[in-house]
Amino acid sequence: MTPDLISSRVGDVEAKSAGFRKELGLATLVLTQIMYVVGSGWVGTAAKLGPSHLVFWCLAILLFYLPQAAVVIYLNRLMPLEGGLYQWATVGLGEFWGFLTAWNLWTYAVLIMATFGVMIATNISYFVAAAWPAGAALSSIWWYTPVVSATVVVAMAVVAILGLRIGKWLQGIGGAAQILTYVGLIAVPFIALSRGGNVAYHPLTVAMPTISLLSLNIFGKMALGALSGFEYVAILAGECRNPARSIGRAVLIAAPVIAFMFILGTNSVLALVPHDQIDLVSPIPQTLNAGFQGLGAVRFIAPALILLLVLRQIGNVSLIFAGNTRLPMVTGWDGLLPAWFTRLHATYRTPRNSIFFVGALTLAFTIAGQIGVGVQEAFQVLENAGGILYAFTYLALFAVPLFGAKRLGQRPPLWLRLASVSGFAVSLLYSVLSIFPIIDVASWMTFAVKIVSVLALTTFLGIMIFVLGRRRQRVS
Repeated sequence: MTPDLISSRVGDVEAKSAGFRKELGLATLVLTQIMYVVGSGWVGTAAKLGPSHLVFWCLAILLFYLPQAAVVIYLNRLMPLEGGLYQWATVGLGEFWGFLTAWNLWTYAVLIMATFGVMIATNISYFVAAAWPAGAALSSIWWYTPVVSATVVVAMAVVAILGLRIGKWLQGIGGAAQILTYVGLIAVPFIALSRGGNVAYHPLTVAMPTISLLSLNIFGKMALGALSGFEYVAILAGECRNPARSIGRAVLIAAPVIAFMFILGTNSVLALVPHDQIDLVSPIPQTLNAGFQGLGAVRFIAPALILLLVLRQIGNVSLIFAGNTRLPMVTGWDGLLPAWFTRLHATYRTPRNSIFFVGALTLAFTIAGQIGVGVQEAFQVLENAGGILYAFTYLALFAVPLFGAKRLGQRPPLWLRLASVSGFAVSLLYSVLSIFPIIDVASWMTFAVKIVSVLALTTFLGIMIFVLGRRRQRVS
């Protein structure tokens, strides 16, 4: 791949995205980055490490978070194209690795949207319990979680058809809601202390971590799980205003805010929730309920903040769903999927067929993931399998500066290649250790087999689809 060929691809993709509405500006992108990166469950995962979480957060920021931001900014300035990481990997590593990267990212998003359905259902039950104590048993009703999570998927498909002119508001509201939620989470220990509560709040305490498979597993989740996501919004670059500049600026603005939210939020969970009772699905509502419990008139604060958390999760599902419908479209542009996926809605200019397909498949995974296991284990199976697929896409992201210099037509600076080595190593660590659970399950071996089976099946399907796509290219 030469610079002329890169310019040709850039021109071709930009021509195909010219008809899209340019809905995303800098302010929306900053809020979207915060909303997408700052998950609600990671502060609970990090709290499992106890006081040593601060050391792990700092290591995760240094070894993965900053390298990720640097590589995303570099590649996005070089190729600010609809499809984002798919385009970067295709140019830098070749068509096969580009397709497999898009496939892994697409499959991850399908699985992770299923976990978001579970989280939204769980958090709504926390909201009901906080506002109306008699509703505390809602989540234990057998049909509750499947019905609520399925309704979320259907609603997001409708929003995706209408396009980013609606979706951007959900994402902007979601980002603002997440900031307000974390303000409440960070403040709640001080409120509990002011009431004379027995709260052990020591935000600046640093304890050296114990190195074990469990702590390394959690470290990987804190790095690649919690601190990842800057590249995802680049999938929608063709629908951004001045994407080469605005996406990079959004990353620079959002990065320090996100780091402080995670670190201080974890301190709050540790202060108010016993270590062995941390809810990995919804630790923030759990912490807020504990902090505001019995506070009289202020009891309404907890359900209000939980509602903000639900709004963030709805915005996040909207973003993930929108991005995931664009990946079949852009691979269809290259002839690796049928042209059926590239057809746009006549009015809203959104990939309608891709939206219907992604919506149906996500709905199936949402329901199937809840059959035969408890909510915590279902959440972990879907999250771990999806997380490893996401880690595979980061292996590709960091491989582009390391191995794609010839195809890119320029050699990335040494500091960027060193950052890529660090990010690649953390991604590999996460991929290996996430096969094993961090919660109590009936059988860790059965859990691991489920994860490996999902990975083997999805990789095999991806390769088969690519082979069929190449045959389609030759015929056409």
